[in-house]
Amino acid sequence: MKETETAEILLVEDNPNDAELTLNALREHHISKAICVASDGTEALDFVFGTGKYTGRGDDRLPRLVILDLKLPKVDPHVLLCLDVADPKLHHLRALDLMA
Repeated sequence: MKETETAEILLVEDNPNDAELTLNALREHHISKAICVASDGTEALDFVFGTGKYTGRGDDRLPRLVILDLKLPKVDPHVLLCLDVADPKLHHLRALDLMA
């Protein structure tokens, strides 16, 4: 099983430098295992719903936390913030807005 299939944290950030800064901050606080980085909203949705390159990832392997840049290409990031309301199996998700 690949690590991205069991991510506890989904980081959604389109800027590689900002993603690396966030990952470094998480590592400094010993939070570095089971993190998946999605570069846009489409990839984040694919991860959450097990589609695209994440096809086959089980629903029981959803992240517990989403760290989200609200200035994302392709998909309005507010869609990601509302996922827990739209789908009962996602009620446990918590989103953290990086760019409030």
